Amino acid sequence: EAAIGGHPLARYNLGVIEWNNGRKERASGYELGMIEFGIGMERMDRAIKHWMIGANLGDEQSLTALKLGYPTGFVMKKDLAAALRAYQAAVDGMKSP
Repeated sequence: EAAIGGHPLARYNLGVIEWNNGRKERASGYELGMIEFGIGMERMDRAIKHWMIGANLGDEQSLTALKLGYPTGFVMKKDLAAALRAYQAAVDGMKSP
């Protein structure tokens, strides 16, 4: 959203991500969170939302970002617990029956 809104750093970061992905796929929740995080601390809430979505989809990098945010106080204990449960459910759901 920041990139669409014209924020220069966000546009640059999204371009790098798309180039690295060969434009084959959209940016992950982790990558979008990192874009928001790179803009500044005032966007941390948006970064956490992106990482929560990524963790809910089974993205390990997003879960790691949330774990790192907990000791600093950016991620609440209840949010981290919910992300851990959702991540595990997503990972279990991807396993072969």
